[in-house]
Amino acid sequence: MKIKETSSRKEKAAETRNKIYKCAEQLFTKYGFDDVSVDAIVEMAGVSKGSFYVHFESKDSLIAFLIADYVKKIDMDYQSYFDSFPANAPAADILLALIEKIVDVITDTIGYDHMKTVYKVHLTKALNTDSVLSYNRDLYKMFQAVIDRGIQQGEFKSDLPIDILTKHFVMAIRGLTYEWCIRYPDFDYKTQALIHFEMLLTGIKTR
Repeated sequence: MKIKETSSRKEKAAETRNKIYKCAEQLFTKYGFDDVSVDAIVEMAGVSKGSFYVHFESKDSLIAFLIADYVKKIDMDYQSYFDSFPANAPAADILLALIEKIVDVITDTIGYDHMKTVYKVHLTKALNTDSVLSYNRDLYKMFQAVIDRGIQQGEFKSDLPIDILTKHFVMAIRGLTYEWCIRYPDFDYKTQALIHFEMLLTGIKTR
């Protein structure tokens, strides 16, 4: 009997947490992080404010969970795309295709307003955004894998450590995304990203 009661309480708690999470996600998507309060979240979720703080330390911690989960989903999409290339595909072609995919996701799925908010959070350090910035992120590992493939296939020079090359490629796409944010809508993000990475690849190609 006690086991059933414990299981029921856990299920109810999980249901409440998920309800808060989903309502917050909807409100943040519609109004942005700054303009949504905990009161608005619990009102939409139909739960008490006390229930919110049982599951989340603060609004900021909830946002950090949302960002981490979103990054995980996006990286899974990138991984599926990366895995779709044949084993003998030129590494340079894969890298450029991956850059194009990233730009499409940022512009068409995430959008300018959300990217602007993410950069604001990075700069103010108001939230833990390690899920986005960490060099252990799955997307960054994909960059490293494709650069390593290029070296193994003799396409890329091997005089620089792979981790250094990877970090510079990551910094490049991050910088281009920032440039898009500050010059929006007059910056052709995709065209400039492909031009920039073509130049970077020229510097490491063996021929």
